[in-house]
Formats: sequence, structure tokens, C-alpha cells
Amino acid sequence: MNPSRNVLGDTRAPVPAAPPTVGQRRRMPMAGLPSPVARARAFTAAALADWPWLDPGQADDTVLLVAELVANAVLHADGPLELVLDASPARLRIEVSDSSSVLPTPREPHRAGLPGGHGLFIVRRVADQWGAAPHSHGKSVWAEIDSRPADQAPRQSADLP
Repeated sequence: MNPSRNVLGDTRAPVPAAPPTVGQRRRMPMAGLPSPVARARAFTAAALADWPWLDPGQADDTVLLVAELVANAVLHADGPLELVLDASPARLRIEVSDSSSVLPTPREPHRAGLPGGHGLFIVRRVADQWGAAPHSHGKSVWAEIDSRPADQAPRQSADLP
């Protein structure tokens, strides 16, 4: 819904352009879905359209992060099991779970001219924080985008075990 929409007879309150005061969470089961990267991007874009507190650059970064995390699950773990978007007043957290227990390891050094190894490089550059956590059915790889202005938000990567 467009927050500036003003339709005659529309009694709904406009969507606030400020961060949510209470968390908002959306889940998308992905096991076995065809075209998981495209579906995850569309799902994320729709959620962000309903959560207009991110600026357009952050929304684009979020869709990029989702695409990279889902693509990594496709390439390295028999596909994603679930995508979770969790918005709070301070940040938006993206989680992609898969059935592999192998935690991601960024390629060091990153070599831009060679194929492969670019997904986590992009995640590390775009996310404010990122990491991975094992669970009973595999792992979840997560990334966060802070909702604060860029000059107030520290950029850091989580260390993986």
C-alpha cells in the first residue's frame, strides 16, 4: 500500500514511513519450489513495499542480499528450505535456511576476475552484519541491514565458528 494514497471513502489508516514499533516477520517456505531465487526476490520486494521505512537503497540492497543467500543455498546445499524476513525498529534481518550443516566460508582473498566466490563477498559488502548458525535440520545463513542512517550504523561481519 502506498503511504501517500488518499482514496475517497478509504477509511484505512496510512502506512507509517517510520520503523515498526513492534517487530514484523514474514516466512516463505521454499523447499522444492521452482525458480527459488526469483520467487525470493519477489517475496522480499512485496514485503518491503508493505514496510516502507527502509530507504530505496536499503530496499535494493535487501533484495540483492536475499538473491545471493538463496542462490548460495541452491548452489551449495540442495536448495533453500525457508526464507525469513524479520523487521524491527533497528534492523531488517534476512535468514535463509538449508539442509546442509556445512557453514559458509568466504574465499580469501576475493578474486574479482575469477568465476565463483562472489556471493559471500557481496553479502559481506552490503550487509551491516552477517553470519551463519547450525540447527537440527542444517543451518541458517543470515544478514542484517540497519534501519539507522548509514553515518550512524557500524558495518561489521560476524565471525563464523
